[in-house]
Amino acid sequence: MKKRALISVSDKRNIVEFAAGLVNLNFEIISTGGTLKTLQDADIPAIPIDQVTGFPEILDGRVKTLHPLVHGGLLAKRSNPDHVKQLEVNQIHPIDLVVVNLYPFKQTLEKPGVSKEEIIENIDIGGPTMLRSAAKNYADVLVVVDPSDYEFTLQSLETGTVDLDVRQKFAAKVFRHTANYDAMIGSYFLTQTAEEFPETYTVTYEKVQSLRYGENPHQIAAFYKNPIQDGMSLANAEQLHGKELSFNNIQDANAAVEILAEYDGPTAVAVKHMNPCGIGMGASIEEAFQEAFEADPVSIFGGIIALNREVDSQTAEKLSEIFLEIVIAPSFSEKALDILTSKKNIRLLTMDMNRNNQQKFRLTTIDGGMLIQSNDDGVIEEKDLEVVTKKSPSDAELKQLLFAWKAVKHVKSNAIVLAKNNQTVGIGAGQMNRVGAARIAIEQAGSKAIGAVMASDAFFPMPDTVEAAIKAGVTAIIQPGGSKRDQDSIDVCNRHGIAMVFTGMRHFKH
Repeated sequence: MKKRALISVSDKRNIVEFAAGLVNLNFEIISTGGTLKTLQDADIPAIPIDQVTGFPEILDGRVKTLHPLVHGGLLAKRSNPDHVKQLEVNQIHPIDLVVVNLYPFKQTLEKPGVSKEEIIENIDIGGPTMLRSAAKNYADVLVVVDPSDYEFTLQSLETGTVDLDVRQKFAAKVFRHTANYDAMIGSYFLTQTAEEFPETYTVTYEKVQSLRYGENPHQIAAFYKNPIQDGMSLANAEQLHGKELSFNNIQDANAAVEILAEYDGPTAVAVKHMNPCGIGMGASIEEAFQEAFEADPVSIFGGIIALNREVDSQTAEKLSEIFLEIVIAPSFSEKALDILTSKKNIRLLTMDMNRNNQQKFRLTTIDGGMLIQSNDDGVIEEKDLEVVTKKSPSDAELKQLLFAWKAVKHVKSNAIVLAKNNQTVGIGAGQMNRVGAARIAIEQAGSKAIGAVMASDAFFPMPDTVEAAIKAGVTAIIQPGGSKRDQDSIDVCNRHGIAMVFTGMRHFKH
């Protein structure tokens, strides 16, 4: 009895060559639908599935392989005499090899203007069922889901036997593949039903690359991406130049991109250790970078720069003058690329700067569990502010308060940001007490603190932070409010004639 292979693929890359190799190895091929036509058009002998089942494909192809003559051939254990006898009694031909990949659900979701009906029709039923049946019986059935495994499979079959560990490895890949597929479908229906936290939470990510190590050389790491995430995402960036990104590069670059998304005008963001060390806005991207650089010319060394406008030659010249790990921008002019690619160690990335407005969640693992929360997408506009002091901020101060508020949202708590003229001039991050963060920011700002505004990511539990800001020359403060001792801070501001506004929104970042 000839060995039998069942081939049914949506991704038809190299399938003709693979099938031809199977025929040369004396396999009999059965196939379905479009795959059958592809093989027959290439003069590869193939048996239609309905000739095996004795039943036509029905319901527009929804039912074609869901049949005992197919799944009996997949699930029978060759080492079990009773199974073998049942195959003989029911005239079921064993299937020795399954080559299946699934309807393009992900690609269908990504199509502009796709209808719900088309999405539903691209949920594969027969394919996952065949894959799971074959994978369950991997000791007897070799199952191939990945076209990149075709060549290795042929080479293994040419030896006469395929080792059990290879069969198990391929079976494991199948179950990961079907889990990934089902997770994408589950995520789609979750968006349709608007359930935020269902009884189980299944996510899937696809591997982008292995990394040399994690945060430290003794840690292993890899980079994965959400397979259906589009828009402004580092996972979708294209690298134009430089060596592979490291674990810490990716963390820092993502932080820079998230900060950049807060600003509309020409903006440059410099990041070190996932905190901004400088944010600048300007009339041009060159001016914006200059502002970001001058915000902290020491910390920017070895940092990551993200810009929301094309990098021109003038900006590239300035970028090339300092050591930077990564520059991210929507694009680079030809001359800018010539300038920057002359530096061997710099990485250049381009990415879509269009913000994705779909609801996104942030997952944080703990030992034995996971925390899930929505992204901190809270936005405060001028109309949302409550002036709580006798003095109101001027129009110029309001503009700077909102600039600083967008920045402090992305600084590790406890966080204080001082800003002036569309530039961060002092940043205090990750301190155990708020006045400590303020002192760091004030010390960094130096004389620039005079006439600056201050943003705090959370309320002031006592007025010491406000007193330190006023002593440094700060003229206006933005903070969430909500402390039992808010009035103490308000009174200090009133005594010194400076303005303070409440946002009613906190921005803790742990």
